[in-house]
Amino acid sequence: MDFSEIMKQAGKIQDQMKSAKENLQKIECDGSSGGGLVKMTINGDSNIINIDIDKSIIKDNEKEIIEDLIIAAFNDAKHKLNDEIANKMKDITGGLPLPPGFNIGL
Repeated sequence: MDFSEIMKQAGKIQDQMKSAKENLQKIECDGSSGGGLVKMTINGDSNIINIDIDKSIIKDNEKEIIEDLIIAAFNDAKHKLNDEIANKMKDITGGLPLPPGFNIGL
């Protein structure tokens, strides 16, 4: 394979990565905690786009519990998002494992 062919392949991969990044940003993952009492949705940029708190847990003396449940719901959604991104990246890389910490600019 000559250098020009390698550069074509690199350009193609770069275009695929750009497209993948745009698609990954559109992913939405739901997380929940407290047996579904707190639910949230995050997007591929890890931004919270929705929170739903069951009215039954909203009481004055349960502020810390609600805060902990929100954190747990976010962590649940973030874990699912990371799994989804890993699966999408497997499709792009053809199953080729990326080294730990490898950043593709996402």
